[in-house]
Amino acid sequence: MNIIKRSGEEKEFDRSKIAAAIRKANDTVEAADKLTDARIERIAEQIEEFAGAHDRALSVEEVQDIVETKIQEAGAHAVAKNYIKYRFIQELKRQKNTTDGEILSLINCTNEEAKQENANKNPTINSVQRDYMAGAVSKDVTKRLLLPQDVVKAHDEGIIHFHDMDYYAQRMHNCDLVNLEDMLQNGTVISGTTIDRPHSFSTACNIATQIIAQVASNQYGGQSISLTHLAPFVQVSREKITQEVEDELKLVGADVAPEKKAEIIEKRVRDEIVRGVQTIQYQVVTLMTTNGQAPFITVYMYLNEARNEQEKKDLAVIIEEMLKQRIQGVKNEVGVYVTPAFPKLIYVLEEDNVKEGTPYWYLTELAAKCTAKRMVPDYISEKVMDSLKHDIYTCMGCRSFLTPDRFTDAGIGNISNAGNYVPGKHRYYGRFNQGVVTVNLVDIAMSAKREVGESASEKALMEAFWKMFDERMELCHRALRCRHERLLGTFSDAAPILWQYGALARLKKGEKIDRLLYDGYSTISLGYAGLWECVYAICGKKLTELEGEALGLDIMKKLNEYTAKWKKAENIDYSLYGTPLESTTYRFAKCLQKRFGIVKGVTDRNYITNSYHVHVTEKIDAFDKLALEAKFQALSPGGAISYVEVPNMQNNIPAVLSIMQFIYDHIMYAELNTKSDYCQKCGWDGEIEIVKDENGKLVWKCPKCGNTDQNTMNVARRTCGYIGSQYWNQGRTQEIKERVLHVS
Repeated sequence: MNIIKRSGEEKEFDRSKIAAAIRKANDTVEAADKLTDARIERIAEQIEEFAGAHDRALSVEEVQDIVETKIQEAGAHAVAKNYIKYRFIQELKRQKNTTDGEILSLINCTNEEAKQENANKNPTINSVQRDYMAGAVSKDVTKRLLLPQDVVKAHDEGIIHFHDMDYYAQRMHNCDLVNLEDMLQNGTVISGTTIDRPHSFSTACNIATQIIAQVASNQYGGQSISLTHLAPFVQVSREKITQEVEDELKLVGADVAPEKKAEIIEKRVRDEIVRGVQTIQYQVVTLMTTNGQAPFITVYMYLNEARNEQEKKDLAVIIEEMLKQRIQGVKNEVGVYVTPAFPKLIYVLEEDNVKEGTPYWYLTELAAKCTAKRMVPDYISEKVMDSLKHDIYTCMGCRSFLTPDRFTDAGIGNISNAGNYVPGKHRYYGRFNQGVVTVNLVDIAMSAKREVGESASEKALMEAFWKMFDERMELCHRALRCRHERLLGTFSDAAPILWQYGALARLKKGEKIDRLLYDGYSTISLGYAGLWECVYAICGKKLTELEGEALGLDIMKKLNEYTAKWKKAENIDYSLYGTPLESTTYRFAKCLQKRFGIVKGVTDRNYITNSYHVHVTEKIDAFDKLALEAKFQALSPGGAISYVEVPNMQNNIPAVLSIMQFIYDHIMYAELNTKSDYCQKCGWDGEIEIVKDENGKLVWKCPKCGNTDQNTMNVARRTCGYIGSQYWNQGRTQEIKERVLHVS
């Protein structure tokens, strides 16, 4: 059993230290008020029992809180008073320098929270440590100087989550859709060097990866590019190769039939596509950005985005090669092909590819094989998205969607000065998200219940819930305003690749980005988490039951009412976002347990459910799950993704295809969760298990050789919509362990 120190370092729980701390307070009071040694030891034992009852390591603050409670329960009020006073004095001392301990623990690789904070960051690497150290300073400055204290307090207590506080001190935004077409067709500037329009497909791919790395280093969220923007360069290469072949044939005096010459040309074109796609595949996974990880990049594959039939055919070849190379995977340290985390792939299901006999059905079959082996691509339904958004476009990163373009219809014009602007045509590439603040819905429910008491009527409880809901929405609104106002006044010089050289805009040097924060050009997201537990806490029903579903939908509608109200009042595109909590799902759970104790079905796990999802332990059929969640996804316009958990499907591709076709007909955006593991010690390529070690901590273990060394195994799991390839905190690990299959 361990305890987490304030620095984030995890140490073995030591009951004697608790007894020693109580004795120090005990020594400061009169004899008549003192606790006996036996009573002190008993309190220490009770605290050890309390800590042992939790399926995770408690923090120092949690332990100290229960120490106070137990001293009070023992009737030693004078001792409790002095113990509280001592804690207060120590806290004041710490406030003089709040970052030293955290930074030292990062350098020494003893910070357990940092080790498991991001499933795609390795905290032992210098660049990651540097990013975390900078983040520690940013969080400190943000909490002490930049944010209102009630927002900070709400964040610290897990009432809300103010995302990416470690980047807030800088004027950085969240995620975006890179206007790759403009940058490739009209040129760009990278690190002070002008990059002209490329003269081949492979060069275009190489430039694209450089742009990806530059963009990732100037923001903190995900980015997306479209393969459609690379497709025109296939024809550029074809024309170049045609000339080369003709010159070669002329040089050797060969007389080749036109059809044979065309065959030679197309073979070389295909070889060029293979090289270009390989550049993207390997550059993305080997590049390291300034925040110490590979770029969080999504590659979008949508056939109907092509402008003409030839471009569509070329795009299909690029997509085919992208899928083939992803099926193969990338080699790990010992030379075995494994599943990479990035790039994330999104494949659009459309009329031309969704049914057997359609022109591009072969691509959909290939996508199904890729999903079964490598967990990507994810799927967007052209039909459902068109009905919901009246436009088809990719998300930014794992699930964040822009609001539909309204500034074009309003005649706002080319406010970003994009080189590929077309008057009257809806615009998505070049747009971005300003940031996210997430509300803990479970806390609203539990706070309302505590306020009215367990014996309150259903009516009184609901009145308290909606009143508390309104208060929390206003808190979230003020926090979101902080995000927006932090970006106001940002000069384009802060990130030239974004604001001056085409990724998002082509503003002048010294020009502010303010104009891009209004009229729907960018969005700002109200996130939500724990709808499942919130509903269960209020009415004792699950989202899979009619009463629970009705309440869940009412809550979603209420959230949308608020974003609509703020948007109308301020001309800022607030949008409701199904937050992909990773480490925060654990933090929220710990905060809930601290505030409300262990409540069955609500706070009895070390994680809360992401967004509107059906709980991972709920036994439900894949098709029923997608059909139910489609109702909630439609009410999460700022972003959401649904998934089904499946076993190894490599030998059951027809079943994968049937799920994909169901997605096309019923839900806008969904994925299939499979598993892809490898043990470097024994060569096991089946599922790596999650077990408890001797301290009760969840660890990964090879079922064949018993290996538990995380450095000698490759584990890939879906984490909040994207693939994690490092490891996760105890809350997320428990959630992964408890997932049930939706396909038998």
